[in-house]
Amino acid sequence: MDWLTLLNSNRRRTSTMDADHRVEFERDYDRSIFSTPVKRLQDKTQVFPLEPHDAVRTRLTHSLEVSAVSRGLGIAIGKWLLSKDEISPGMERQIEAIAGTSGLIHDLGNPPFGHAGEEAIREWFGNKGAKKLSQDLSKHEQCIQDLLKFEGNAQTLRLVAKLQILADFKGLNLTYGTLSAARKYIAPSHEADDQHKDHAMSKPGFFASENDLVEQIEKETGTRGARNPITFLVEAADDIVYLVADIEDGIKKGIVTWQQIEDQMRSGKANSKNAKEILERKDRILKGGKKKLTPDLPDDYHGSAFRTAAISILVPDAIETFKRRYSKIMAGAYKGELVEDGRCVGLIKLFKTIGRTKIYCTAPNLKLEIMGRKVIHDLLDIFWEGASVLSSKGELSTVDFPGRIGALLSRNYRQVFCQARTDAPDLPESYQRYQLVTDYICGMTDTFAKQLHEQLTNG
Repeated sequence: MDWLTLLNSNRRRTSTMDADHRVEFERDYDRSIFSTPVKRLQDKTQVFPLEPHDAVRTRLTHSLEVSAVSRGLGIAIGKWLLSKDEISPGMERQIEAIAGTSGLIHDLGNPPFGHAGEEAIREWFGNKGAKKLSQDLSKHEQCIQDLLKFEGNAQTLRLVAKLQILADFKGLNLTYGTLSAARKYIAPSHEADDQHKDHAMSKPGFFASENDLVEQIEKETGTRGARNPITFLVEAADDIVYLVADIEDGIKKGIVTWQQIEDQMRSGKANSKNAKEILERKDRILKGGKKKLTPDLPDDYHGSAFRTAAISILVPDAIETFKRRYSKIMAGAYKGELVEDGRCVGLIKLFKTIGRTKIYCTAPNLKLEIMGRKVIHDLLDIFWEGASVLSSKGELSTVDFPGRIGALLSRNYRQVFCQARTDAPDLPESYQRYQLVTDYICGMTDTFAKQLHEQLTNG
């Protein structure tokens, strides 16, 4: 791979807007942040569904934070590449912009209720049975696995490239460079394996409906069979932000105390130089130039200072790991993750353990996830009945209940379904109908899904 090809600023459709002070990748960021899918993130789950505490993160605040950290990583690596004569002046600005945009849009495809929502969709298709799907999607193994292994990352690519209709069916019409960097995983669903040695192959990266698009992206950016190097930076930013921020949110919600977190950081294998450095930096932040720490500070003060200190340790480590692995990354031979391959890997494992054992498993959170599962299953049942009878030309008849249900499906997504019948007649029509339903469900916010469920099931 080479940077001149990776930083491909062409679009699937030539922009109708005149050139201005921005580089094309900065225009990607601007059109993304003003888009409807980004707005919807303000009412989508990060960790805690339907969270009333306004200081606890939604998927939008998480995405903005990932974007900021991604951009910072892009700045650092861009400067380093420039100093090594790997890129020409001005290209560092492009790397920064792509990283920021990819961080912003990385979770757009997630359904309501976060990862529990993804699980619920996979479970719903699993309950239909592989045999039933095989009958519907005969000889289309990728289509079957797209549904059984439904993945929000693959839905993100579909969303930004097709589902946002304005002038045509090319979505946000982002540059090839940005589309490439936004692809966290690179395997089709029938080749993805969670035990794969290559992390980029561990989850589905795209659906059969986007096969041609992915082929074009890889051709335009020279990334065939490999991740875009910027993707590693965005993934690291996402990992760093969620691991640290979830702990901070747990403290804000009163799920854990700061003392419990500090004790775990000081105990056993976690009692490392890096853990001590975070605690020391946290105290320096809270001292604010004073010699002593003010006693009896609220826990959320400690949580916020911890988050700042931890990110300030983990980000430089990711930068150094990228530099150390640079040759392999550019050769498409690096199969790992930056945060799992650095000197701070012990911290990463500790924070994952805290999240798993202290934050995600609380009774209120589990109850809301179970509620979200019920909502999604019921909505899939209802709207599949409508999608299954919708005319392939989008014609509606409300003389019976299935037709009335079909009329409630988003007009935009019905248009995409009809266009798919024209553009991809080789794909099974039932697969495209299943996608119509998942497109609609994934586009819902938590509140909308819950209220619609109430309206359609018990008033």
